Amino acid sequence: EYRRLGDSDLAVSAICLGTMTFGQQNDQAEAHAQLDHAFARGINFLDTAEMYPVPPRAETVNRTETIVGAWLKGRPRDQVVVATKVAGPNRNMAWLRGGPKALDRDNIRTAIEGSLRRLQTDYVDLYQLHWPARNVPMFGKYQFDPAQELASTPIRAQLEALAELVAEGKVRYVGLSNEHPWGVMEFLRLANELGLPRVVSIQNSYNLINRTFETGLAELAYRERVGLLAYSPLAFGLLSAKYLADPAAQGRVTEFKGFAQRYEKPNVPVAVAVYADLARRHGVTPVELALSFVYRRWFVASTIIGATSLAQLEENLGAWDKPLSAELLAEIEDLHLRYTNPAP
Repeated sequence: EYRRLGDSDLAVSAICLGTMTFGQQNDQAEAHAQLDHAFARGINFLDTAEMYPVPPRAETVNRTETIVGAWLKGRPRDQVVVATKVAGPNRNMAWLRGGPKALDRDNIRTAIEGSLRRLQTDYVDLYQLHWPARNVPMFGKYQFDPAQELASTPIRAQLEALAELVAEGKVRYVGLSNEHPWGVMEFLRLANELGLPRVVSIQNSYNLINRTFETGLAELAYRERVGLLAYSPLAFGLLSAKYLADPAAQGRVTEFKGFAQRYEKPNVPVAVAVYADLARRHGVTPVELALSFVYRRWFVASTIIGATSLAQLEENLGAWDKPLSAELLAEIEDLHLRYTNPAP
């Protein structure tokens, strides 16, 4: 299934291949095998970022785009929708463009030029701001705190810098990531008033244990025609329930200690367990339940999946063929009311 992304003319597959494991958990050969398999199955959309792979480290930074670029070079460019991201400031990554102090014109331009070089392409279809430059709660924080205010590049200046890249043909469309309602509306307001590019997408976390997008952003997405690119649909693998059976199971949560702090909240294990039980009672796997739920939410333009093996990738793709019944969806809502967003 292919869906129009926001107000753009991009027709993106309902499943997008995420790449943040490439260069850390997957070498180039494994990554290319995943890309080949996904695109053979009809996926035309891939998502990457200049700071990937994750967790971000000086030793691996930029590897993912380089791996993707080596694969992309051998394919007709117009058959692939490529999304990447420019990293914002305030994340203590001194190895990335010297530790960007702002999301200003110079940083955005330097970032896209580096991405285009590594991706071995003249343009990207979707260029996203990886996270806001201003003070907002993100990556597991959930309360806005005015005391944390800091100087940041005005949104107008960010959008004007992106507009230059669109005018030059280096970027086709622009999007946001890890954003909040005020930020999205400010980008849209300025675009409308000043004739600048409208954002067509927002890439935020969305899954059974984090449905915060539905509270304020879903209405915005509908009224302003902005598509959600839902990342972390399996909540770092937690919703597969593999860590319930074996807390030391191999995966991102155990391999990179402290990286999954978003999910280190009291009700997470309880909620994961009840959703896993629900899945088994209805004859589907926890993975199929979690992914199929996200795949067909009306505001989701595409769901970003990630895998470390072809078997895992095939399981994720196979969940597309397991649509959830009305009865099962009703039971999910019942559980959601009892365990509301345990991992915001």
